[in-house]
Formats: sequence, structure tokens, C-alpha cells
Amino acid sequence: MLKKVVQASFLLTGGTLGVLFLPHLFLLFSFTDNPVINNPYVAAILGAAILFVFSLFLTMPIINFIKWWEERLLKAPIFDLLFGTIGLVLGLSVAFLVNFGLNGIQIPGITSILSVLPILLSVLLGYLGFQVGFKKREEFINAMYMMKNAGPKKKEAEETPVPTSGKLYKILDTSVIIDGRIADISATGFLEGVLVVPQFVLTELQHIADSSDTLKRTKGRRGLDVLKRMQTDDGPNILITDEDFADVSEVDLKLVRLAKSMGGLVVTNDFNLNKVADLHGVSVLNINDLANAVKPVVIPGEDMHVVVIKDGKEHNQGIAYLDDGTMIVVEDGKFHIGNAIDVVVTSVLQTSAGRMIFAKPKNSKPLKLS
Repeated sequence: MLKKVVQASFLLTGGTLGVLFLPHLFLLFSFTDNPVINNPYVAAILGAAILFVFSLFLTMPIINFIKWWEERLLKAPIFDLLFGTIGLVLGLSVAFLVNFGLNGIQIPGITSILSVLPILLSVLLGYLGFQVGFKKREEFINAMYMMKNAGPKKKEAEETPVPTSGKLYKILDTSVIIDGRIADISATGFLEGVLVVPQFVLTELQHIADSSDTLKRTKGRRGLDVLKRMQTDDGPNILITDEDFADVSEVDLKLVRLAKSMGGLVVTNDFNLNKVADLHGVSVLNINDLANAVKPVVIPGEDMHVVVIKDGKEHNQGIAYLDDGTMIVVEDGKFHIGNAIDVVVTSVLQTSAGRMIFAKPKNSKPLKLS
């Protein structure tokens, strides 16, 4: 269907151009004596035939270009399209007003230039309007929010802070995509805004998926599967951006600079990237910190039922684990390896690597010294 529309457009354009320009071309070659050639219908048919020949070579490239633009527009967030369109309309309106003001000007020597000026102004101001509307959308949103809430000021404690652009874009790094937990978190609806996946992160994922090492290849393919799942599931929009920084080779620094340029956050579980982003003043959402925060709260004196699976580092200690992977160090647990026992929590230690629980067997009797 699209191919027929493009070919029909070529025929209509060719017929129109034939009626407008072929008579002048006939006059140039002294064909005006022939009444058949001077017929506007003949000029329209000749123009349509000439453009139809060109359409045989240009139709497919134009169709591919249209489909590329269609794909880009469908993936773009709705606010990007809305404010870009508003800026485009305003730019074209300004171009129309300027052209209307210049319409009556007759200056010898530049009249031909003024005849081309409306086209140039429409293209230039339309493009500038679209770019301003697209790139300044967050400022427009904040301005409208402030206008809506303008009026008598309440107490500072009761005022609601204006949402910032840093809450809208969340840039995903390679490690958090391969980890896969981000897909489950986004599916629950706890993540708002737009999840941004830079093209250089996709490239790194592809290199990992094509690695000769079996483990790396499995991780890379898992990351690509996670992205595909996030695109099809209900949740935040996924934005694939081509923005890159040619002067930077490290992916971590590219992520930090992209977060600064977009006013967004970096989502990761990489400890080193977390530190680098903090040094550059970029906010970070660390999946490991979130996992530690939502683990069940355990308090000293609480009873637990665990299975001791191995020796501990210290004398007579045993090690057990909760379902979420939290390690439990059981005093005198060495004598219960392989058994399910009841223990009492004695203390909880929170470290950068996670949480560690110390416990002792319930109703245990102290060992007597001989």
C-alpha cells in the first residue's frame, strides 16, 4: 500500500511540474508551433512519465526512510512528540508572519531572493521550533506546574516540591541489564519515568553475547533477552538513544556524561560506577542497595528455623542461609551441620556487601570446661 502511495505521489508531482515548467522548456526549444505539444494535458502526461521513471529507482529508498522515521516516532515518548510538535507549529507560525510582512516589499535586484525566502524561513524556523520544543520540554513542564500551583504560598513544610527532570530519565548500565532484576522491578510499577538504554551499552552487550567465552556469551544473551522482555511487558517506556561521546572511551564515563546531559539518574549494581557517579555529582539507583533495603527485618531475640550447611571461619561456628541469600553465623553450629535447627538471633551486622545475622541454637546449654 505504501509503495502505491509513493508512486502515486511521484505521478501527481510529475504532472504538476509538467504543467508548470514544460511549456517554458518548449518555448526555449521553439516547440510552440505544434498545438499538440502546447496542450497542458500533454505536458502533464510527459511530466508524470518522467517522474515515474525516477520513481522506479527512488521508491524503495523513500519507503525505507519512511519506515525508519515511523519506527523512531513510535518509540519516542509522548511528551517528546507533543512538545516537539508544538515547537514546530510555533516556528511555522513565526515564518508565516515574517513572510506576510515581507510580501509587499519590492526592492530591485533582490526580488528573486525574496521569492525563495518563504521556503527558507519555513524550513529554518520550523526546525528550530521543533528542536527548542523537544529539548526544553522539561522546563516547559516545570513552568506549567509552577503556574498551576501559583497563588497564596503555604507553609514550607506543606509545600510540595516541583518534580525535577532527574526523576524522569533513568539510564541503565550493562551490569544491571545482565543482572535481570531490573525487569522484575519495572514490572511491579515501582520505577516511574523513562528507562534509557544508550546505544553504546547495547553495543557492549552485543560484544559480550558474541564472546568466545561461554559464560560471557550466556550473560550477554541474557541481557538482550531482559531488554526484549522489558519492551514487551507493561512498565516504564524504554528509550534507545544514539547519543554518544566520541572523546570518551570508557562506558562508565559515557553513562555519567549522558546522565548529566539528560538530567537523569544512573541505574546500576556496579560498585565502582556508583563511586564514579557520586564523584561527578550524578545520582545513582543501586539495585543491590534496594535488595538490601527490602530484605525482611530481623531483630535480636527472634526465633528462626534454619539448616546449617557448612563450617564457619571461627571455632565451632556453622553457616546457614536464608532464602534471599542472607548469611547466618550460628554459634556452636558445627555440631549441627546438615540438620535443621531452631536458632535465636543474637545480633545483626549490616555491611557494604549485605547483611549478616549472628545466632545461637535455641535452648542450647553452655559447654562445661573440664
